[in-house]
Amino acid sequence: MMATNFCGRTRREMLWQTGGGFGAAALTGLLSDDGFFSAAAQAADGAALPQPHFTPKAKSIIFLFMYGGPSHIDTFDYKPDMKGRDNQTIQVKTFGRGGRRNSGRIVEPRWDFHQHGQCGKWISTLFPHLATCADDIAFIHSMTADSPIHGSAMLMMNSGRVQSGHPCLGSWVNYGLGSVNRNLPGFVVMLDPTGGPISGAKNWSSGYMPASLQGTTFRTQGAPVLDLQARDGVSRELQRDLLDALKQQNEAHAALHGGRSDLTSRIASYELAFQMQQSAPEAVDIATETAETQQLYGLDNDRTRDFGTKCLLARRLVERGVRFIQVYSGGAHNDDNWDAHSDLKKNHDYHAFNTDQPIAALLKDLKQRNLLDETLVVWGGEFGRQP
Repeated sequence: MMATNFCGRTRREMLWQTGGGFGAAALTGLLSDDGFFSAAAQAADGAALPQPHFTPKAKSIIFLFMYGGPSHIDTFDYKPDMKGRDNQTIQVKTFGRGGRRNSGRIVEPRWDFHQHGQCGKWISTLFPHLATCADDIAFIHSMTADSPIHGSAMLMMNSGRVQSGHPCLGSWVNYGLGSVNRNLPGFVVMLDPTGGPISGAKNWSSGYMPASLQGTTFRTQGAPVLDLQARDGVSRELQRDLLDALKQQNEAHAALHGGRSDLTSRIASYELAFQMQQSAPEAVDIATETAETQQLYGLDNDRTRDFGTKCLLARRLVERGVRFIQVYSGGAHNDDNWDAHSDLKKNHDYHAFNTDQPIAALLKDLKQRNLLDETLVVWGGEFGRQP
């Protein structure tokens, strides 16, 4: 039986009935940019625009995706009853890659847990730095996965569907809230140096939405986006003239093919790339950060430098109005990510060390800059592991 809350609706009914709010918010933002909702127009109408029931706090999201399935019972979900029961077989219904089973072997947590902060949250010794931020974190232990397969589970986590072709969370956020900085993408993705996740660009696809809402991948070394600089001998003024001429031709072509969002999105992407030539290099220039800040993120350590750089870039992008930044830890297959089939202890020791200090630094840095209250930082993966 589906439970109802105080307003007499289930969660699904509430989401269905209010789903149009995202579109309304996006339309309002676009019309406001065009001056449709000017002060004079509102005064003439005599009615103020409807306001939300409460002022939303979050303006940006940083999604730290631990690809491969970090073990929840070895990180933040304390299970003291499992201690001393290693290798015991118990009767339990399980569903994994091997199909459905009625029994399973217990693999007890490989790390100790201790309480931290005023909240007394039990946290694994895997994350000594992150444990110092316990009072600034909300822990959710009620999530489940609809698929035991990494690729489809990642799509479920990113888009809410186990099949491809649907918009991802970053696309929805930008569709609903619009972009604050027209000179940078609203949805930025930074991958692990070992490669991207198993299902690739589907994890930051805009699906059936306009292609302009899909994620843009940034590199953490060299130019953030390849082929962004103008060719030698081409001035910015000449490039502007060429881009305007190309836009005119593209718009004429798009007029002959109505309803093709890929054409209008391509026109927008050319303009965004032109603006990014000046804004992107400054946004990713971490050399302007103090030595103390770089050390805080672990940029002085070979193990933490890559993920620390991505976390620092995420903070800089949030400061510049980017709505959604997704940072991946782990790529490719098996031990290159959190998918610990062979040696759980070795795998999680490695990946936790690489990410622990940078994530704690990100939270502390956002907090001291008064950005944490308006930035939703999410840590998670596609699923955990069975006990």
